[in-house]
Amino acid sequence: MSRVLRQVEMEPIYGFCHYLFGVAYGMFFRGDVLGLEHLPLHGGFLVAANHASFLDPPFIGCQVPRQIAYFARKTLWKGGFASWWLDAVGTIPVDRDGGQDVSAIKRVLKAVKEERGLILFPEGTRTLDGNLQPAKAGVGLIACRTQVPVVPARIFGSFDAFGKGVKFPRLGTRVTVVFGRPLPPSTYDEPAAGKERYQIASERIMAAIAKLERPHAAVL
Repeated sequence: MSRVLRQVEMEPIYGFCHYLFGVAYGMFFRGDVLGLEHLPLHGGFLVAANHASFLDPPFIGCQVPRQIAYFARKTLWKGGFASWWLDAVGTIPVDRDGGQDVSAIKRVLKAVKEERGLILFPEGTRTLDGNLQPAKAGVGLIACRTQVPVVPARIFGSFDAFGKGVKFPRLGTRVTVVFGRPLPPSTYDEPAAGKERYQIASERIMAAIAKLERPHAAVL
């Protein structure tokens, strides 16, 4: 059986955007994509990645051959086309300033129950200098609550292409995506850790992301 889930098997608008971002990546930012074999074929899962650019969610997501969900801050829902599109592709609104967002967690649990994947960023926000940032507890909370495999992912080059302070994407910058082996709950969850449980899980997931290396360029 093919590992590739074609866009026609996704929800229509999501499938169209998946195709469109894949084309944009291939035409203007194409780098290496490694570790696709680590993405689960069935069941709910999380993809946890570093965050360096607005390009990260679509360029990581378009490599995943299954429909996945994303988080976005609630303030982006301002009505009009943007709100319609965010809802149409299954984006989960989250209140980044209100602590644990119960509504968002319920939607996450529902998505996982429906055997979907979610992409998360343990750092919480984009890096200012291109370097990895400390993990926040939010991703650990979701991972521990869902008890699903977490696929660490690392994107290289997106900060140079469209990091903070860059007004327009720098076309031609190579962006590489590396997926690591899935982390089962037993490797990131420490139920006996009490209040530190979620922070510990986030740090273990972030450590797995940090271990992923950019592939060496071929020598001609």
